[in-house]
Amino acid sequence: MTMPAGVEITGPTINRYAEVLTAEALDFLAELHRAFDGRRRELLAARRDREAELAAGGTLDFLPETRHVREGDWRVAPPAPGLVDRRVEITGPTDAKMTINALNSGAKVWLADHEDANTPLWENVVTGQLNLRDAIERKLGFRSPEGKEYALHDGELATIVVRPRGWHLTEKHILVDGERTSGALVDFGLYFFHCARLQLDRGAGPYFYLPKMESHLEARLWNDVFLLAQERLGIPRGTIRATVLIETVPAAFEMEEILYELREHSAGLNAGRWDYMFSMIKKFRGRGAEFVLPDRNSVSMTVPFMRAYTELLVRTCHKRGAHAIGGMAAFIPSRRDPEVNETALAKVRDDKTREAHDGFDGSWVAHPDLVPVCREVFDEVLGDRPNQLDRTRDDVRVNAADLLAVRATPGGKTETGLRNAVSVGVQYLASWLRGSGAVAVFNLMEDAATAEISRSQVWQWLHNDVALDDTGQPVTRELIERIADEEIGKLPGDPGDYADARALFMEVAVADDFADFLTLPAYERMP
Repeated sequence: MTMPAGVEITGPTINRYAEVLTAEALDFLAELHRAFDGRRRELLAARRDREAELAAGGTLDFLPETRHVREGDWRVAPPAPGLVDRRVEITGPTDAKMTINALNSGAKVWLADHEDANTPLWENVVTGQLNLRDAIERKLGFRSPEGKEYALHDGELATIVVRPRGWHLTEKHILVDGERTSGALVDFGLYFFHCARLQLDRGAGPYFYLPKMESHLEARLWNDVFLLAQERLGIPRGTIRATVLIETVPAAFEMEEILYELREHSAGLNAGRWDYMFSMIKKFRGRGAEFVLPDRNSVSMTVPFMRAYTELLVRTCHKRGAHAIGGMAAFIPSRRDPEVNETALAKVRDDKTREAHDGFDGSWVAHPDLVPVCREVFDEVLGDRPNQLDRTRDDVRVNAADLLAVRATPGGKTETGLRNAVSVGVQYLASWLRGSGAVAVFNLMEDAATAEISRSQVWQWLHNDVALDDTGQPVTRELIERIADEEIGKLPGDPGDYADARALFMEVAVADDFADFLTLPAYERMP
């Protein structure tokens, strides 16, 4: 294959990679890179500037310069085909087995994840695109090492919504003019180039979930990407639809503005609960007791600052005619322990019931066995209606102080919580470095977002001189090191198998400098 001018592939080309990495597709990626990567970098610099302001004692508030947007009379585009009824959505990486199971699951939507539930191992980047195209054409099959066959059924499949990587991640295996490309633009561009027309021919469209944004200007960048992509490939304007994950605290103050920037391409907002907790720690990590969170597992969706965020999200979306999608149920059912299942399923049901009664139009699950309980809860509230966009939640009143009311979060800071954070972080990173980004740990589906909470909470406790409530011990590096060794000793296999993960965890959990995302240093360790 003749490479387009200025394009270089540094990863190996094997199997069917040439079907994805065509000269035409790479030329399209090069055009996206040259048009938008400079703005991407500027927006990442703006994130760092804002974070420095917060570290210096600043705060967050609704933007005075965009008051006209919040007070204006406008609505987003009506729901696109396949996105009208979203009462159950399932999320997972794009390996062949998960792709088939998710599409067959009975969920209305599958979030095909190139981000938090995936690792950007070169093989995953390319084969994930192949699996998506094969699934759309109903050609995808999978045979497990044990000989079990997986195939797409003949009935209705979940609508595919692709989550590309966030703006902060690069793709080191595709260079344009000697520069790494944006992981976001690679994931978006390859899927759009190969699958947009296929989806249209089947009565759907190219749909996306957009992660990790921190401002409406980042949404504006995505909208400009959509406009260029549609024009370049002759796809009608407004065909692309995107749901934005509100999973950073700054974005919570700009929800209306984000919808406004994407309005002809908008498919709503999602409450990205795990990353939101991580963002709260990250943005205010050095501000003392006012922002120190208790044990991760005690921070429920009903604590004041999380409740304010989710209620404001529903009100904002329905005011503008957009879907509001609830957070993920991360529980993994156990086929060996009915008692664990009974307790966990009761919690899932309570969580989804709260979301449905709050006005959410649907919610996420991480495992096919949770689809029925989520669907049942939303069926009870929705009945024959496809959504509840008519519930405008005019009763909701949320101000800046409500969104930042972390001090009111109940719960303790315990050795059990610290041990859980360390163990989850190390186990997840060990899997991530091997190429798997969705990991079952303690009956929960852990992904990069939950691992971020774990390591950032350890960092926050260490650097804010927290003493554990149950033992009185101060959280020190020595204590964290000892706990890491003890928890690794409980895991299967040789402790040496976790050496790289342990070193990486310590780098992002105890160092004086706080890494923006654990996936950044982790990616540099990946071939």
